[in-house]
Amino acid sequence: MMKQGGGHAIFTAECSHSFHFHCIASNVKHGNQICPVCRAKWKEIPLQAPSLDPLPARGSINALGWPQNDALMTVVRRLPPRRDLNRRHIVPLLQAPEPSVFDDDESLDLQPVFADRSSGNNKNAADHNSARTIEIKKYPEVSAASRSKSYDNFTVLVNLKAAATIIRQDPRRNQASLPQISQAPRAPVDLVTVLDISGSMAGTKLALLKRAMGFVIQNLGSNDRLSVIAFSSTARRLFPLRRMSDTGRQHALQAVNSLVANGGTNIAEGLRKGAKVMEDRREKNPVASIILLSDGQDTYTVSGSGGNQPQPNYSLLLPLSIHGSETAGNFRRHLFFIETEAVIQDAFAQCIGGLLSVVVQELQVAVECVHPSIHLVSLKAGSYPSRVMADARTGFIDVGDLYADEERDFLVSVNVPAVSSGNQTPLIKVRCVYKDPLTKEIKTLETEELRLERPETSEEGALSIEVDRQRNRLQAAEAMSQAKTAAEQGDLAGAVSILEKFRRVLSETISAKSHDRLCIALDAELKEMQERMASRHVYEASGRAYILSGLSSHSWQRATARGDSTDGSSLVQAYQTPSMTEMLTRSQAMLLGSPSAQRLVQPYWSFGSQPNPR
Repeated sequence: MMKQGGGHAIFTAECSHSFHFHCIASNVKHGNQICPVCRAKWKEIPLQAPSLDPLPARGSINALGWPQNDALMTVVRRLPPRRDLNRRHIVPLLQAPEPSVFDDDESLDLQPVFADRSSGNNKNAADHNSARTIEIKKYPEVSAASRSKSYDNFTVLVNLKAAATIIRQDPRRNQASLPQISQAPRAPVDLVTVLDISGSMAGTKLALLKRAMGFVIQNLGSNDRLSVIAFSSTARRLFPLRRMSDTGRQHALQAVNSLVANGGTNIAEGLRKGAKVMEDRREKNPVASIILLSDGQDTYTVSGSGGNQPQPNYSLLLPLSIHGSETAGNFRRHLFFIETEAVIQDAFAQCIGGLLSVVVQELQVAVECVHPSIHLVSLKAGSYPSRVMADARTGFIDVGDLYADEERDFLVSVNVPAVSSGNQTPLIKVRCVYKDPLTKEIKTLETEELRLERPETSEEGALSIEVDRQRNRLQAAEAMSQAKTAAEQGDLAGAVSILEKFRRVLSETISAKSHDRLCIALDAELKEMQERMASRHVYEASGRAYILSGLSSHSWQRATARGDSTDGSSLVQAYQTPSMTEMLTRSQAMLLGSPSAQRLVQPYWSFGSQPNPR
């Protein structure tokens, strides 16, 4: 049955569900005769006939802002007679056919935007340009070594810390009230969220997902752009990259709230479509990221073998454009698999808190040997790509982005020769090359030489607890990786044994004997992993997600979200930045219905950006 609805042709199917005619006609044109809502097979099929009036020169914009044509379209090809003329009109807002190239992103605003346009905030921008963005520290494993002693594998810790975000307390508000991040300018973001709306997401999960997306939308600024991909058995783009102005937010919220859960779980197709949005965009904001959220395994692409159950091969889910690196394709990816429904919004909040505080991009760390007899033995950088040059005198670590206040620790191993004279031996110097996301300038920061004291006496300096702490972290990540491999192959007892063995090694380190907080938390985390490997059922239900989260955190030195992310004793908090913590506080205040949440939910302000060439 055809009728007019708000200027649009409405088709009501025999199953009682109604649709915009231009949308459903395109669906049927491609061979789909199944109702998108109830999955009933149609016997009456909508066909598009020539329009009754000339097409307007320019398509109008519907309630969600997508171009469409308002000309009436007819008619329905009737097969058997109608059986029910009393129909309910439920109108899902189906999207217009997607273009073959996603180059319809909204243009960027090239003007700088501040929270407060006073001269004080312009001073903030000037301060940003003059401030040092990265602080570099170096710690030798011992501060002094006798001249007669040599080392084949001497470790130096290189610590990097990004510039701090200013946390301010409004004196007009109660001291117990929540802090807010300084409204200094920041780099705007292009964000694509890839959302699982398969049948298993129906009910509470989908409701929480919509609320979490509402939180994200409300916290993006007017220069940030958002696109949403929804996937089940297939994937579709709800809307192109659109600036989160007041109108953009309204449209985004409408689109997200219209989602309905059904079908299978095709994560690969969702990721491919998200990557395509990033690859095809005409203009680019300085920071770009894809966030995927799903509650289960891909039912279309994942394959593998091992143990009692197939081993998920998650790497197969990633498109070639984003395969092999967390920051491949010049955009960062974040994948969240739901273990606990309650943390969906917190996971998004923590991630957004980081993305909205990027202060360093394309960071590369160069380590150069100084003394002619010293050579690099290794660079231990976790999951960050690193390489030592053929002459073993120089090495590089590709770090990528840093959020405000974030730290990175890398272990550099060199040989140290015995010397016959001299009070010091120059070891290494460190150079950082990076891009400022606001100014697009390439900056270089170089440290002074690190020198090792060489007294005549045979007494050796105390072992650095900073070096020992980071050595423990890297070894723990390696133990987690080995345990995960064993668990995926079905050997849970072997996985537990691997973790237990490392816990014994950990207990004998100087960090453990000094009651170091990181060491204590590492041991507690490893113990929790063992408990979540008690059985195959427990491992499948929560163990896999928990160990993947820990492994990711320690390998990338970046906070991940999981069930204990808000627990003060959790090691997850060790990598949280003030921006992440502040955004988590906003999220939790909103979830609790605190009146202060309404004052806090204001978008982070950002500088407009110059478009980059494609």
